[in-house]
Amino acid sequence: MVAWRYLRSRRKETVISIIAAISFTGIMLGVATLIIVMAVMNGFRAELMTRILGINGHVIVQPIDTPLEDYEAVAGRIADLAGVRQAMPLIEGQIFASGNAGPGTGALVKGIRGLDLEKIDLVAKNVRQGTIAGFDTSEGVAIGIRMAENLGLSLGDIISLISPEGDVTPLGTTPRVKGYPVTAIFEIGMSEYDASIIFMPFSEAQLYFNQEGRAQTIEIYAEKPDAIDTLKPLIEIAAQRPLYLSDWRQRNQTFFSALQVERNVMFMILTLIVLVAALNIISGLIMLVKDKGGDIAILRTMGASSGAVMRIFMMTGAAIGVTGTLAGVLLGVVVCLNVESIRQFFSWLSGTTIFNPELYFLSQLPATMDFGETFSVVMMALVLSFLATLFPAWRAAKLDPVEALRYE
Repeated sequence: MVAWRYLRSRRKETVISIIAAISFTGIMLGVATLIIVMAVMNGFRAELMTRILGINGHVIVQPIDTPLEDYEAVAGRIADLAGVRQAMPLIEGQIFASGNAGPGTGALVKGIRGLDLEKIDLVAKNVRQGTIAGFDTSEGVAIGIRMAENLGLSLGDIISLISPEGDVTPLGTTPRVKGYPVTAIFEIGMSEYDASIIFMPFSEAQLYFNQEGRAQTIEIYAEKPDAIDTLKPLIEIAAQRPLYLSDWRQRNQTFFSALQVERNVMFMILTLIVLVAALNIISGLIMLVKDKGGDIAILRTMGASSGAVMRIFMMTGAAIGVTGTLAGVLLGVVVCLNVESIRQFFSWLSGTTIFNPELYFLSQLPATMDFGETFSVVMMALVLSFLATLFPAWRAAKLDPVEALRYE
C-alpha cells in the first residue's frame, strides 16, 4: 500500500512521477525494441535458410578424376539412402542473358530434369506464369520474375543466352548464342535468385554446355539439413566412385556467421536501452528517498523495521520495471505480428520503398519470435530493474530516524 502511494503523483512530487514515467517508458521501449529486432533477425535467418536450402542442395557431389557419366546410377543409389529426400544430377554454367529490354544480365543456368524440378517446392509451387509440366520436352526455359521484368520478357518470348564456352573452330572457341522460349516464370521471393537463375531441360543443357552424356554435379537434399555429417560417409559408400563432397554450411559459412555475429552484437547494443531505463529508476528512487526522509523516520519510530522500509522502495522500483517489461512484451508481440503491414504503411506514408527487395534478399520483411529469446529478454529486463532498486532501497533502510527528524 505504501509503495503504491509513493508511485502516485502529487502536486509537490511531480518531478518524481515524471522520472518514474520516463523509466517505465524507457523499459517498455527497450524491451519492445529488443524483441522486435531479434524477431526480425530470426525471421531473416529462417527465410534465407528456407530459400537458400530450398533452391540449392544440402550436399553437392562433384566427380574426381573421371567425368560423371554414370550420374543416373550414382544418383539412384544415393536417393535410396535413408535420410536422403532427393538426389538430382545437374548441369550448371554462367551465361549472359538478353531479352526485349534492358542491357542484359549475367545469369546461372541450371540444367535439370523436369521430374526433379517439380520436386523443388520453392519453384514448383510459385510458378506465376506458364507451367513446368512437360519441362523435359518443352525446349524452353523457366526464369525468375525479376529477370523477366528486367529483360522485358513475358510468357512465350525468346530469351537469348550467350555462353563463352561455345564451339571450337580453327580460329579458337567462339561464344555460343542461342534463343529459348520462356515457358514458365517463377517467384521464389528472394530477389537474388529471382533475378539470376534460369532452369533449362537437362538434355538441352548438356548440348548447350558441351556436356553430352554426363552431369557436372549431383545435388542432394537431406531430410534433416543439420544432420548431414552422418550422411556424408553413407553417400561416399553408395556412390562407389571417387567424389568430392561439400555441404551447405561450407558454401554459406561466411554468410551465416556474419548473421550470427550481427545478431549477438545487436542484442548487446540494444540491452543498453534497458540499462539506461534502469538507471532512471535509480535516480527516481534516490530522489524519492530524499523526499520521503521524514516519512521513513516516522515509519521507523512506529515500529517498521529497516527490512520493511527496504521492501517498500524495492517494490516501488520493481513495479516500474515489471509493468514496463510486460508493456514492452505486449508492444513487441503486436509489432512482430504486424511488421509487414507496418512497413507497408510507412512506405505509403513516406512515399518511398522501405526495405526495397532490389537491395535486400527478401521481398517482404520477416519476423519470427523465439520463445527462449523473448524469455531471456524479459528476465534480463526484470533483473536489471531489480538490481536498480537495491541501492536506493538500502539507503532508505539505513536512514537514521533521529537525523531525519532533527529539523522537522
